[in-house]
Amino acid sequence: MAARKRLGIGIIGSGFMTRFHIQSFVAVRDADILGIWSPTREHAESAARLAVDLGVGGFGAQRCRAFESLAQMVSAPQIDAIWIVGPNYMRVAHAQEIFARLAEGKAELKGVACEKPLARNVAEARQMLDLAQQSGIPHAYMENQLFAPSVVRGREILWRRGAAISGRPYLARTAEEHSGPHNPWFWDGARQGGGVLNDMLCHCVESGRWLLTDPQKPRHSVTLKHVSAQIAALKWTRPEYAKRLKSRMHGIDYAKTPAEDFARGVLTFQDEAGNELILEASTSWSYVGTGLRLTFEVLGPEYSMSVNSLDSDLKVYFSREVKGTAGEDIVEKQNAEQGLNPVVPTESAYYGYEGENRYVVGKFLAGEMPAETWAEGFEVVQELMACYMAAEQKRTVPFPPDGLDAFVPAVAKGEWAPGQ
Repeated sequence: MAARKRLGIGIIGSGFMTRFHIQSFVAVRDADILGIWSPTREHAESAARLAVDLGVGGFGAQRCRAFESLAQMVSAPQIDAIWIVGPNYMRVAHAQEIFARLAEGKAELKGVACEKPLARNVAEARQMLDLAQQSGIPHAYMENQLFAPSVVRGREILWRRGAAISGRPYLARTAEEHSGPHNPWFWDGARQGGGVLNDMLCHCVESGRWLLTDPQKPRHSVTLKHVSAQIAALKWTRPEYAKRLKSRMHGIDYAKTPAEDFARGVLTFQDEAGNELILEASTSWSYVGTGLRLTFEVLGPEYSMSVNSLDSDLKVYFSREVKGTAGEDIVEKQNAEQGLNPVVPTESAYYGYEGENRYVVGKFLAGEMPAETWAEGFEVVQELMACYMAAEQKRTVPFPPDGLDAFVPAVAKGEWAPGQ
């Protein structure tokens, strides 16, 4: 029997998200992470070692390694697909280099995957989508929460039993909250494209829409009609916290150029029968609890569903005599090492990275387009920018609002004044 083809993956980026992806490949068959490129060579080499140490980085001469340049990695014969996991402000430049190598015949790829969000604004997202569509190869938009086991299983049961008998769901509530990102560029409105709304509401709007969409029908069987939203600086502009943030994150000064640390949006959809559907999405960098908290709730005529990532069956307790060093060995964005703490045993599985990467690898090997492509990623960016527009204008806006294609949030331009 002939050996089954394996997908050789090259990853752009070497930070926190790259490590989550690497860890998830322990549960992915038919793929090896064979390359890492990052402008910080030391970090790239560290990520490559992690892939090898976990047994997901190939073997022998084909072991995962740090590449000198992105062009070199894209053109390497062992690399079949690229995962774009670098910073938001480099998304377009990275995509341009990848697809230029393809167009010049200097690379052969089975697919390109991009982490959320696809871009910082609609104009950049359009550039990304055009590049991908012109290439003719499969492209995947990586929204891990659509593969979170609890969310997947809950949706399947809810639609098969509740919706089939008593009618479709009409309200979804989704939220992602923690105490703040790991890297300075996330806090920088210009480099990131905004604040917490752009960083994390992208998860909430897409997972909420997915929960409200009939699994037997396409994504566009529900249509976004209008959007209202609010952004605020609740914690990190307070003088003592702005000073703390400035000392921890080089180049970040929220006393001068803040970004929002709280955002919420209400997105009103309509299904094919004209039924109104509501999505309440909320996100925050000002939440202080055990650590990262993801919540999902769906309501229908005679049923409901709820998920809370901190409702773990595993909990550990440490008395005040246990004075360990700060870390994230209990849960992502961990805030304490004492007291009673829930533990997420395998975060890469629970948050959906394992299922996401397993699915995308299978699609790329089959030469097929995934369900979530850069077209879906483009629409998510449109929804996020509509939320920023609604928040700035302090009104509900129709979707799509006028001027959306050229819109750049005030936060991203360094012009936002909280409370005004």
